[in-house]
Amino acid sequence: MSENSFKTTDDETDANGGTAPQGAGGEALRPHAEESFAAELKALAAADDRPRPERWRLSPWAVATYLLGGTLADGTVITPKYVGPRRIVEVAVTTLATDRALLLLGVPGTAKTWVSEHLAAAVSGDSTLLVQGTAGTPEEAIRYGWNYARLLADGPSREALVPSPVMRAMAQGMTARVEELTRIPADVQDTLITVLSEKTLPIPELGQEVQAVRGFNLIATANDRDRGVNELSSALRRRFNTVVLPLPATPGEEVDIVSRRVEQIGRSLDLPAGPEGLDEIRRVVTVFRELRAGLTSDGRTKLKSPSGTLSTAEAISVVTNGLALATHFGDGVLRAGDVAAGILGAVVRDPAADRVVWQEYLETVVRERDGWKDFYRACREVSA
Repeated sequence: MSENSFKTTDDETDANGGTAPQGAGGEALRPHAEESFAAELKALAAADDRPRPERWRLSPWAVATYLLGGTLADGTVITPKYVGPRRIVEVAVTTLATDRALLLLGVPGTAKTWVSEHLAAAVSGDSTLLVQGTAGTPEEAIRYGWNYARLLADGPSREALVPSPVMRAMAQGMTARVEELTRIPADVQDTLITVLSEKTLPIPELGQEVQAVRGFNLIATANDRDRGVNELSSALRRRFNTVVLPLPATPGEEVDIVSRRVEQIGRSLDLPAGPEGLDEIRRVVTVFRELRAGLTSDGRTKLKSPSGTLSTAEAISVVTNGLALATHFGDGVLRAGDVAAGILGAVVRDPAADRVVWQEYLETVVRERDGWKDFYRACREVSA
């Protein structure tokens, strides 16, 4: 792979000279970042004349530009992938240029996975070296496994070994990703200690080891709500530089994030996107922010907060679902009735306590708010 190239899929050329993704049914529903934004990555690589760390596809400046957006000298517009403080992105990118791993921490829905994927795509040209953390994630997912047919037939050998995404990243000098690190059992988490401190993965069965080559690093994500599930050991936490991704600072930022993501998702689902839906997006964001904060936007009324997170990601889901309702069962214009059921589902997670919180909010805030009568009626209808 050349220094300015990015990963492409093993697609076959179709009858029109384009590429037809392999697998049943044509285009991927959700392409990887390096595929969705291949043109932007290519333009950045062509324009990037700054020093690059070993095996990086872009310089740290270009990686930050890819995440935050901008306009290149040739007029190419780089769309923002992350809306938030620039310094957060700069610290994250700089961490990856050192020998310390990066831990993206924040409440659910603060774009940790999204940022992780785009960082890996921009740095290595491949975001797919991924370990998905769950309560059942085994040690083999981080270290290596075995092809047991070959193991039984020939005994332990490199040919019988099945490398993990982390091992592959070490050998190739690329960026590995571990999602939901605190969901992984503590003893499995600690498998990373030697990898991150010694940059070595021992294979005692063969009396060998894999040493990380320059360019290797690791991005992990964890959310604040999972503290105490499988808390990181102090030894492991020291191996990471932690960057906290905050919730959007202002309503305008959050509306912008939701609008952009809904537009991107809508295009992949062939859903129309029109300016008429912006008012409903603002209302969804307002409801979520007020209930999260326990205070109305004017600061006059204190509110009870529900048990759910009411994150930006959930707002994106509510609006996308509403847009699908408007498209398939309405006139294509996003209205209050299209988002009401989604909001109810996001807010009322505990049928007893959260329903009381929601009813109080409807009657004391939404009912009295100018221009929200249609929203109040729609929410009352689905809440009945």
